[in-house]
Amino acid sequence: MLGSGLVIGNHGGYGRFMERVRNWLRRQVGNPQVVSLVIIFVFIATVLYLAGNSLAPAIAALVLAYLLDGLVGRLRRMGIPRGISIHAVYLIFVTTLLFAVFRLLPMLFRQLTQLAQQFPSILAKAKEVLMALPARYPDAVSEAAVSQFMSGLTAEIGNMGQILVSYSLSSVLTLFAVIVYLILVPLLVYFMIKDKRQILTWLSRFLPEDRQLTSTVWVEVNKQIGNYVRGKFAEILIVGFVSVVVFKLIGLQYALLLGALTGLSVLIPYIGAAAITLPVALVAFAQWGFNSDFYAAIIAYLIIQALDGNLLAPLLFSEAVDLHPVAIIVAILFFGGVWGFWGLFFAIPLATVIQAVIQAWPGEDVNASFLPDSGSA
Repeated sequence: MLGSGLVIGNHGGYGRFMERVRNWLRRQVGNPQVVSLVIIFVFIATVLYLAGNSLAPAIAALVLAYLLDGLVGRLRRMGIPRGISIHAVYLIFVTTLLFAVFRLLPMLFRQLTQLAQQFPSILAKAKEVLMALPARYPDAVSEAAVSQFMSGLTAEIGNMGQILVSYSLSSVLTLFAVIVYLILVPLLVYFMIKDKRQILTWLSRFLPEDRQLTSTVWVEVNKQIGNYVRGKFAEILIVGFVSVVVFKLIGLQYALLLGALTGLSVLIPYIGAAAITLPVALVAFAQWGFNSDFYAAIIAYLIIQALDGNLLAPLLFSEAVDLHPVAIIVAILFFGGVWGFWGLFFAIPLATVIQAVIQAWPGEDVNASFLPDSGSA
């Protein structure tokens, strides 16, 4: 009898729980603002998922427009007319782009080519160190394990070589895509910052009149994405510049290439810093071996990453919504897997979008309403 009473109590609690779920769903479906917001998000997500690669130039231009619009706003607050502010900022952007394309990128490609040519010697030196491990630590490392590891590594390098060959065969198409980007993206950026108000007014025509919830979410999302893009570009430039200077001071080869990689590593929090540790360590090992200079290079790199994570990033993103590290990593894994590079880049702002939607969602606390009564069992 006691067992049957317990079962009835459990069924009663489950029934009340499901009734609350059904009532919550009825309230949301009956709210036109909620329905409009869901339709907008589903439409945007579908377009990006199905046509994200085709729209890559427009997405890149939108990111740059967010960056430049902040500079335009600062000039406007200084009393400079909007037209002059736009053209001054755009002139700086075009000048920087031309410098990067015709000066900086050739230097990076030159160092990358030199590193690729030196890679076989780096691999051979690493193989010597690994093959010496069984003699030093016979109980922990066996010769069979080292040989198997080296065979697998050689096979992976061969696969990478085939990928590079296929990539070089399609270099004409790649060059054509780069030319298209260099023409389309600056044009799109110019019109996005120049005609920002007209574009937003045109887009608002497709939204329902009752859109208070959508407007609330949009204000928060627009602020967060703008802060993120501007802060992330500043972080990339600062970390990259400091890394190049530090690597040159300690005499590390390929300082420009490794510094650029270190700067770009901040695009992917936690994971990027860990990934770039390997090329920095390999170059330092090939140049010095395991001596004091090698450890100095590794320590310098770790200090740069620590200062970025604990000092620079909090200063740059002080106005952004705080996200737990677990939420950031999950967002990177999810959006990166769904949307590739742009998913990695926008993982944090997309996570803040979800947080903004949850905060602006009407009605009672969903989590509280879904929890069954503690005494239902």
